[in-house]
Order: sequence, then C-alpha cells, then structure tokens
Amino acid sequence: MKFASFVALAALVSTSAQAKTIAVEAGEGAQQRLQEALIAAQPGDVVQIGEGRFALTDGLSLDADKVTVRGMGMERTILDFTGQQGAGEGLLVTSDDVTLRDFAVENAKGDAIKSKGADRIVYYRVRAEWTGGPKETNGAYGIYPVQSTGVLIDGVVAKGASDAGIYVGQSKAITVRNSRAEGNVAGIEIENSRDALVSGNYVTRNTGGILVFDLPSLPVMGGGNVRIEHNLVIANDTPNFAPKGNIVASVRRGTGAMVMANDSVWVENNVFDQNPTSQVMVISYPRAYKDATYNPVPRRVTIGANTFGRGGYDPQVDGAPMLSAAFGGALPPVLYDGLGDPATTLAVAPGTPAWTLGLTKQGDEATSGKPGLARLPAKLPAGSAKLPAIGAPAELDARIAG
Repeated sequence: MKFASFVALAALVSTSAQAKTIAVEAGEGAQQRLQEALIAAQPGDVVQIGEGRFALTDGLSLDADKVTVRGMGMERTILDFTGQQGAGEGLLVTSDDVTLRDFAVENAKGDAIKSKGADRIVYYRVRAEWTGGPKETNGAYGIYPVQSTGVLIDGVVAKGASDAGIYVGQSKAITVRNSRAEGNVAGIEIENSRDALVSGNYVTRNTGGILVFDLPSLPVMGGGNVRIEHNLVIANDTPNFAPKGNIVASVRRGTGAMVMANDSVWVENNVFDQNPTSQVMVISYPRAYKDATYNPVPRRVTIGANTFGRGGYDPQVDGAPMLSAAFGGALPPVLYDGLGDPATTLAVAPGTPAWTLGLTKQGDEATSGKPGLARLPAKLPAGSAKLPAIGAPAELDARIAG
C-alpha cells in the first residue's frame, strides 16, 4: 500500500472511531444546550434530539461538515420558534455532507431551515410549518437549500410558507421526492437551478403547485434540465398571501405547474386536478430587467402525457369571463404566453389542448395579446432529451437507507 493511501485510510478510520452521539433532551435551557451541541459536533457525529417540544428563542446554526442532526420523528421532536427573537432562520446550515432528519421546525420568524453553500445535503422526513395557516407574516421558505451541489429532499412536509414551502435555488444535482407541500404560496420551487428531478410529491392547497423559474441578476444564472414527473398536483386554490413585490406574489391562485424562462423542462406522468386557473403555464419573465446575460423566454419545454382532471374553471386572468365562454366554460389545461421560437419553445403531447395569450413581446400585458388555441409542434422531442444525469448523487441515498 502506498504511504499516501495508508494515511488517507488511517484518517478515515480515526474519524469513524472518534465519531460520537451528542444527545439533547427537551426542557429548561434547551436553546443553549442544543446550540452548544451543534457547535461541539465534529465530522461523523450525530446530534440526537430527543422527543418533545423545544421552546427556542433564537435561531440555531451548524457549521461542521459530515454531521447528522436527528430527531425522533417529525411529529415527536419539535423545534418550536414561536418565541423567537429577531427575524432569522430557525436552523441555518453552512457546511457540507450534512444530514437533517426526523424532526420539525415550527413558526420560525424567518425561513424555517436554510442551508447555504452546503454541498451534498440531505433533508429527510423533516417538517417545516407555520401553524397559524397562510399569513403574509409567515417566514418566506420552509425547506431552503441554496447555492449547493447535491441536494436530496425526501419525505418532507412544508406548510404555510409565504414564498415557497420547498425551495431549491441556484443549485444543481437535485432531487425532491415523496414530499408534501401544502398551504404555501408556492408548493415546490426550483429556481436558477440545473439538473433537478421533482418526482412523487403531493402538492395541494398552495397558490401555485410546482414552479420552475429562472430569474435575472442572481449570483447563479441559467436554470435548466428539470424533470417533473409522477406528482399529484391537486386543488392549488389558496389566495396568494406573499408580501407585495415578491415575484411569487404574481402567481395566480389556482396554478398547477408553472415554467418561466427556463430551459429544457419536461413535465410528464403527473396528475393535475382542481387547479382553477391553469393546470400548466409556460410563460416568459414579465418584468423589465438589466441583466444582459438573461434570457427571459422559456426554451425546449415539453408537456408530455399527463392526467388532467377538472381545471381552468375559475381562472384568475384578465378577461376571464370572455375567455371561459370562448373555450366552452373552462380553459384548456396548458397555457402558453406565445413568446419564443414557436418551433422550439414548447411541445405538447397529442390530445392535450393548449391555448395562447398571443403576446408579441416580453413584458407585454396579457390584455395586449390575441388569445386563441396554440399551434404547437405535432410531435414531442425524442426521449425527453432524456435529460440525462439529473437528480441528486446516488451516494446521498445511502445516508437514509435502513
């Protein structure tokens, strides 16, 4: 064995041998004891949070690599920030290879759980919730990884966020699966991110169910390669309660899935039902912008075979009564704003009706267009492009096995 390899192996064994479990129980002084445990944690350690409600008055932070923060279950270990002072996150993670599992964060003043620049992070069976229902004063994001490579979100629950329940921003190699987003402005949002798989989730009672956005003037640009499949997108009908000025404040109540200004997005094998404005929207970024590198128009978006139930029956769009009457009482399931190269912007599976706002340039008001049935390519692109190599690294699954 080469000397360098021996040293590396010895270091690995030493790290594993020294790993420890730091137990923290509920009760008096929970704030200090829990934060001290997160500070003391070393690579390989487990911070084991006991059963019960932890009354916390300030945000928590973790800045050590390869640490697992583990509770007894999302209904048994509750980090309660109802009495939090200030407006920061409930839990902030800024280190790599962290696993967060089996606990809940309630009523954080800011975001519930945020990880920034935290590569290869796992969120597993955690709950982020504002228990007072939809309110503008709720925190913006429930589950909030940003600027990371390798993100696995599995089995989480997010409720009541005034922006997005599950939000992944400016990241790549992402999987969001088997999760429930309910009663948020946006249920699941993938923003300025690449190589994302959104699969097997249940999104309901949000303003908009699943959003895929690309926005200008952010540190990481160029979102794309996103596949949305096997999700239940049902009854997203909560009135928008986002603070004014936020981009999601413009999301219309009753939007199932919305693709805005993104590249190579595939929407297939989902169930859309009871989304009263539109089951699926494909639109351009509507606002003025100064970022010369930004492309505001969607490209290579494919709406494959999905199951569409009732939708478009109470659209929150300009001229709704006239449009509804023109289309026989309910709008077709796919709404397209009409911008971009008609040959490559959007393809829709045969038999799926689509309509267009008929806009002619970016930034136009909807009332300036000429609505009508959309004339789209008759054939889908071959094999979903097949968007290869998307999703979180397989190694992250090993952390939640067993």
